[in-house]
Amino acid sequence: MDTTLLELRRTIALGCRILAATGATTPILGHVSHRLPDGRVLVRCRGPQESGLLFTTVDDIRLVELDDSGEVGDGYRLPNEYPIHAEILRARPDVASVVHAHPVAAVVAGLADRPLRPVVGAFNIPAYRMAADGVPLWPHRGLVRTAEAGRSLAATLGDGSAALLLGHGVVTVGDNPRESVLRTLDLDELARLTVAVAGLDGRPDEVSEADRADLPDLGSAFNEAVVWRYHVRRLALRGLDDVDRIDAGKEPR
Repeated sequence: MDTTLLELRRTIALGCRILAATGATTPILGHVSHRLPDGRVLVRCRGPQESGLLFTTVDDIRLVELDDSGEVGDGYRLPNEYPIHAEILRARPDVASVVHAHPVAAVVAGLADRPLRPVVGAFNIPAYRMAADGVPLWPHRGLVRTAEAGRSLAATLGDGSAALLLGHGVVTVGDNPRESVLRTLDLDELARLTVAVAGLDGRPDEVSEADRADLPDLGSAFNEAVVWRYHVRRLALRGLDDVDRIDAGKEPR
């Protein structure tokens, strides 16, 4: 197998494990994809040894066509909601990776009609920047199983990096799987803070223009590489970082 392709599959598998280990999605729901330069897509599929995202292996990351559906070989099936990935990737040539996950706080914020506003500052600058760009709400609660539903969600996302799905979950996009997964974690943290502040009946102002000047983009070397390395090492401490073995990992302590 091509080394680059294998490393991408490993990265996606690790991303799935990170989403599960951090509680950013429910145990068996959610998926990560990445579009290759030739237009094909690597995506987390369900196979005969399905055990949930925390135990995703390289074998679970399948190479498919953008228009594929159903069975993709070796007993694997595309996610029911693969149209999320296919239609966002079709609508956004600037995007290479898509994550769909189910962070509980994001679902609560959507149901409570609490927008994710740019009220957090230096505590989490990527979350602030995401909120400042806007996190729209797709107002449908069913599965995104059709191209029509996928196109509707893609239209709601627009040219942004994240969207909430009412009573359902979130989507995030990025240049690569690491970026889209870490954006999901930032979105989850922003939603947790939003829900906690609402529970205290807090109504904070948005970050001021003056303070915005002190919230720079610290760059991918810090926001992405270091944070990703931290999460991978956390997996390693729990024996969950070997994505090449189908029997790797153990129940988290």
